[in-house]
Amino acid sequence: MEAFSLVPPQWTQSATHALEFCCPNCRAPSIEAQRVWINRRSPVMTEDYNKKWQEFYYCHCGTVWWAWSSDRPPSELAKRQKPPNL
Repeated sequence: MEAFSLVPPQWTQSATHALEFCCPNCRAPSIEAQRVWINRRSPVMTEDYNKKWQEFYYCHCGTVWWAWSSDRPPSELAKRQKPPNL
């Protein structure tokens, strides 16, 4: 799987930094990307000692963009309520 390759794919070289976590050209969310690559070799440490990575996306519109993993919006799965304890 390309997403976890240690070597960056050729298509990542033309990536644009997206200021919002979506394609800067057509505004498609990351889930609609045709290709994904995560730069796990160069994590950045935040001021609160968490790690963040560059996530690269090849959008269906042909735009290549990247954003920080820490900028990713919360998952829909995280918003679900837990079942009550019995």
